[in-house]
Amino acid sequence: MTFDQQWIEYDFNPFILFNSSGKIVSLNTEAQYLLGAVEASAIYKIATTYASSSFGFKTTFLELEFGRFKFFGITVGYEDEEQIGIRLYQLPSFQFTKQKPEGQLINVYTLIDLCISSNSIGNPTQFLKELDPTIPEIRLQTELFIKLLNKIYISMAGNEKILTRLFFRVGEHVKFDSEKYSLFSIEISAENIARKYLPEISHLAEENNLFTDIKEQKITINVPMILK
Repeated sequence: MTFDQQWIEYDFNPFILFNSSGKIVSLNTEAQYLLGAVEASAIYKIATTYASSSFGFKTTFLELEFGRFKFFGITVGYEDEEQIGIRLYQLPSFQFTKQKPEGQLINVYTLIDLCISSNSIGNPTQFLKELDPTIPEIRLQTELFIKLLNKIYISMAGNEKILTRLFFRVGEHVKFDSEKYSLFSIEISAENIARKYLPEISHLAEENNLFTDIKEQKITINVPMILK
């Protein structure tokens, strides 16, 4: 690998080179993680949409978001009709803005069940679960984490159903002290979320040194797999 190829390979910004059929010719390491959150066809469509009308390179500033990945701009370039490349400029991500979560090694399934049990008392809401059974014990501050989960369930009180999903985030990671950790997510969704609770939910996530993704009908907590 040449020196300039190494620069691309280890760039914090995803780079993907497509052929004229939308098939990937090459990509760097960060792009591999990105493709765990979005289909390659979606990136190819963005590249062809924002390409220059003639051969060359064109930089466009726009906001894009795919899971935990957030971008503020792209550069698209092509020199012939055979290949087109795209580089996505990534906003500083949460692996650079958080401290490493501390606490005790805990069973996350037990904490989820505890919170669901306490929030289901006298509550007609149906609590549904889709939990990957392979998540090991991970390090969390138990009391703060329970507060966070409870506040999310409270924000969804009154819905007919609340779904809790637990799953690995394939191909995604977080860095603490130059060490990579895999991620899993707890996704809690309902038809309606009381928006007044969202600032407190975000604050509790910050206290836990965790990463939340809040959408119209779901709240996702992204948790690093710290096992020691």
